[in-house]
Amino acid sequence: MPKTRRKRHTYTPQQRTTILTAARKDKLTALQVQKKFGVTPVTYYSWRKKTGLAGRRGGGLIAAAAGRGLELSGQVRSVVQSKVRQILPSIVRSEVSSYLNQILGSVRGRRART
Repeated sequence: MPKTRRKRHTYTPQQRTTILTAARKDKLTALQVQKKFGVTPVTYYSWRKKTGLAGRRGGGLIAAAAGRGLELSGQVRSVVQSKVRQILPSIVRSEVSSYLNQILGSVRGRRART
């Protein structure tokens, strides 16, 4: 006998938030979430990933920042970009100078013989 499929269930954003908050608060595993709320583990992990709560056990910094409504990845990206913009010109200048010294060597500063 073929298996019968379960009817597909859609959750409202409010239901998702409620389930995720309860799961985080009670430190439930995906299987416990499935037993308590009927949400499959794949769906639960997908919701966590979309809300930025996915990661190692305990949540860590990203979960804490997401809980406060901060966009940590955007903040980190902007800080890194500004630092790179500050140091990039000196790195390029140094690398180009080193490369020219390597190629031109002692010819630099002297006239080439013809």
